[in-house]
Amino acid sequence: MIEFRLDRGSGVATYLQLVQQVRHALRLGVLQPGDRLPTAKEVVAQLAINPNTVLKAYRELEREGLVTGRPGLGTFVQRSLGQTSMGDRARLRAELVHWVRDGRQAGLTLEDLEALIASVLTDSFRQEIA
Repeated sequence: MIEFRLDRGSGVATYLQLVQQVRHALRLGVLQPGDRLPTAKEVVAQLAINPNTVLKAYRELEREGLVTGRPGLGTFVQRSLGQTSMGDRARLRAELVHWVRDGRQAGLTLEDLEALIASVLTDSFRQEIA
């Protein structure tokens, strides 16, 4: 089951942080079709947020067709977002962990690594379009 975290200083609305975390979990295979999301009550207890915030996030995910609510049972994952095999993901993640470790040893900060990754991603997808 997913465990939500909040970054109160991010400037991103709380409900959107929840939505993004579910999307990431779906892409990474952490959540699979049929899995139940935590109840609004559980999320409220964990994060000390308004129940309407959780419900808004779940409604957004339902509107996107990613989850479905079942009255009295909870909210369940409908479909995954990942397109690659778990083996490929695990291999690529291990390579990325190694790359990040090398970057940190070279003295790069979190912001440096984020900027470098963002630039590579942008360049890669631009080349794909061209």
